Amino acid sequence: MDMLVFGHAGAPLLVFPSSLGRFYEWEDFGMVGALHSQLEQGLNQLICVDSVDAESLYNKHVDPYTRISRHKQYQGYVVNEVVPFIQQRAHTDFIMVSGASFGAYHAANLFFKHPWTFRKLIAMSGSFDIKSFLDGFYDENVYFNNPVDYLPNLNDHNTLEAIRRNHIVLSLGEFDPCKHGNDRLSHILNSKSIPHHFEVLHGAFGHDWPWWRDSIGRHIG
Repeated sequence: MDMLVFGHAGAPLLVFPSSLGRFYEWEDFGMVGALHSQLEQGLNQLICVDSVDAESLYNKHVDPYTRISRHKQYQGYVVNEVVPFIQQRAHTDFIMVSGASFGAYHAANLFFKHPWTFRKLIAMSGSFDIKSFLDGFYDENVYFNNPVDYLPNLNDHNTLEAIRRNHIVLSLGEFDPCKHGNDRLSHILNSKSIPHHFEVLHGAFGHDWPWWRDSIGRHIG
């Protein structure tokens, strides 16, 4: 699967494209440019992975079970192949993860399921409930990939403590169409005593690349 890597040193940031996006999306829409100084100074490395959204949750040509199964395969690829590549390249176990819109879902879902692997989340204008993609189908695979379902029931002390030690940023505009989903996730995190920075840009639409370029530049540090 294709990916792009920018920078040669510093803390790695793994990023996911937005809905149906490709691995070159962050370069095309100026997100890489927004991080130019961090990359040039060796403060960060940027790893842009491809998506399989068109083959998984957005694929209406196959049944919902096949959609969620392909989604799980994609996650396995990220955890078992991309993460070791990043760790070997960056010589660190500290990996940040980010995305905008549906990319924020990918980032958040992996972050909450693997808090010892991903240590900082920057979720921009995310939506964290995938049930609308599955035509009413629901099983344990859906449950364990739907943060607003599994997080309220997460009671394992070690996992919760790992998440609490990490850094979480939820960033969006006041009039972002995903605001309700972020309010819901923030409420769940508060109920679990999970610290997080919930940033709502006053008066802003916020669900577009100009806002996301500004957000990633402010929160990567």
